[in-house]
Amino acid sequence: MENVALEKINNELVLKLSGRIDSNNAHLVEEEAVRLISEAGSAPLVIDASDLEYISSAGLRFILHLRKEHKDLSIINVRSEVFEILEMTGFTEMMQVKKAYRRVEVDESQVIGRGANGTLYRIDSDNVVKVYNNPDALDEIQHEREVARLALVLGIPTAISYDVVKVGSSYGSVFELLNARSFSMVLASEPEKLDWCVHEYVLLLKKIHSTLVRPGALPDMRETAIGWAKFMQDYLPDAEGRKLLQLVEDVPQNNHMLHGDYHTKNLELQNDEVLLIDMDTLAVGHPIFEFGSIFNAFTGFYELDHDAIKEFQGIDYELAQEFWHKALQMYLGTRDESVIRDVENKARIIGYTRLVRRLIRRHGLETEEGRRQIDHWKAELIELIRQYDSLLFKVNELEVPAVRENLNQVMEYVDRCLEGTACTPKARMQIDMAVEEIFINIASYAYAHREDGGNATVRVETMNNPLSVMLTFMDNGEPFDPLQKQDPNVSLSAEERKVGGLGIFLVKQTMDEVKYSYEYGTNILTLKKNLS
Repeated sequence: MENVALEKINNELVLKLSGRIDSNNAHLVEEEAVRLISEAGSAPLVIDASDLEYISSAGLRFILHLRKEHKDLSIINVRSEVFEILEMTGFTEMMQVKKAYRRVEVDESQVIGRGANGTLYRIDSDNVVKVYNNPDALDEIQHEREVARLALVLGIPTAISYDVVKVGSSYGSVFELLNARSFSMVLASEPEKLDWCVHEYVLLLKKIHSTLVRPGALPDMRETAIGWAKFMQDYLPDAEGRKLLQLVEDVPQNNHMLHGDYHTKNLELQNDEVLLIDMDTLAVGHPIFEFGSIFNAFTGFYELDHDAIKEFQGIDYELAQEFWHKALQMYLGTRDESVIRDVENKARIIGYTRLVRRLIRRHGLETEEGRRQIDHWKAELIELIRQYDSLLFKVNELEVPAVRENLNQVMEYVDRCLEGTACTPKARMQIDMAVEEIFINIASYAYAHREDGGNATVRVETMNNPLSVMLTFMDNGEPFDPLQKQDPNVSLSAEERKVGGLGIFLVKQTMDEVKYSYEYGTNILTLKKNLS
C-alpha cells in the first residue's frame, strides 16, 4: 500500500512511512508492515519518517506494537510537527527518535573561513553555517556542540550551534553571528586596529589557558602530540627522532584549556563582543601545543609560499608576522627578543612536527611540491631539535616549594614583573605586603598535612582598561578559603584585641578585588590592584 514500504539498507530493515496514518488506515498500515518485516527476516528495524505528514493516536499504537516486538526500534528523519507529537506522548523516551534535518544551500554564500574540518559560510546577515568535510559528521557536530557548551559554562565567550542542517551530501552546524566580522576581516580593512586586535586576541587566549577543566572532559593534547612524535620516528634520523619524542614526553600533563586552532579567523567581533568559534579542536595541555598550532596558522604553512596566506587567513604574510610577534610579546609580558625567539623556536618544533606528519599522511611524498615542503620543514625541525632540551617555558609565573624560606625569591620575582609599570611607591608597598601575607599563609598551612610538602605558583599579569596588576596564587593543598575568615574588630582596645588575624584583613583592605575558588584540586586566590 502507498503509506508503507520496506528496504534493507546496511543490514538494517528500513520501514518507510508516508502520508497520513490515522484511524482510517492505521490497521491496514500495521498489517502490511508486519507482513513486509516477517518476509524480510531478522535485522534491526528503523522507521524512516521523512515523508510522514500526520500521525494520530491510532498510528502511535501501531508504532508501539512494533516497539514491543523490536526492542531496538528507532525512528529517523522525523518532521518537526510529527516529532512534537512523539515527544509529547513520551515516545522519544522509549526509543531513539531523530528529527529530519532541514536543507541549506551555500552555493551563493560568502565563505568566511576554511579549516581542517570544514568551511564556514555566511548564509544571511544573522547566521553562519559550518559545513563539515566529513559527510558522516554527526558525531563530530555533537562533540563540538558539547565542548562549546562546556567552554561557555567555564566562562569562555563562544557561539553555540542552535541547529544542525543538511548541506549537499554533508552536514552543518548553524550559529547566530549577527553582523559579526572575524579578526582577519578587521585587520584587512582596518590595519590601524592591529594593536587592539592583538590585545583582545591575547586577553582571550590567556583566559582560555587559565581555565581549569575537569579531568577527562576534553582530549589531552600531550597524548596527541606524543602520537605525532612517534609517527615521526620513521622520518627523522634516529637520534633526532628519539629526542623529539623525549621532548614531548617531558611536557607535564596539564588540565588547563587549549583552543587548538586559535587564529584570527576563529575570533569574531560581534557588537563589540569578542566570540570564539570552531570549538571542535578544544583540548587541555601546556600552552606550547597551542603555540605550535598558532605558529603554523601565521607562518609555518606559508614559509615557502607567502601569497597562500591571503586565501586562508585573509591577511598578507607581513601583517601575519607582525601580529604573531606582537602576540608573543604581550602573552609573555616581555620585549626581550631572546626570550620571544626561544618560545617561538619551541613552538616551531611542535608546528613542524604537525606539518610534516600532516603532509606525509596526505601523500605529500608522492609529489614534487610535497617533497619540497616536507624537506624544508624536516630540515628546520632537525636543526631545532638539536638546539633544545626542553619545550617548557614560564609565562609571568613562578613555581617554588611552598616554604617560608622562598619568600624573598617570590617578592623579587613580583617586583621584577612590576618594573616598567605605572606602579606608585604606595601601590608597590601594598602589593608587596599582600604577596608576603598570602605566600606565608600558603607556606604555613596549605601542606601542613603532608610530610613531603608541595609547591606554590605565583602568576603576575598586567591588565589595561583600567591599568591594573593581577596576582594569582595557586597551590594543591587542603581546600581553604581565607576570605571566609571573620574580619578582626579593629575598634577594640589593645587589651581586648587578639594577636594575629590581620594579614588577610589587610589584603582585603588594600587590594581592589580579591577572589577565591577551588577548582579540581587547586586553591586559586586572585588579587587585583588598580594602578590608575
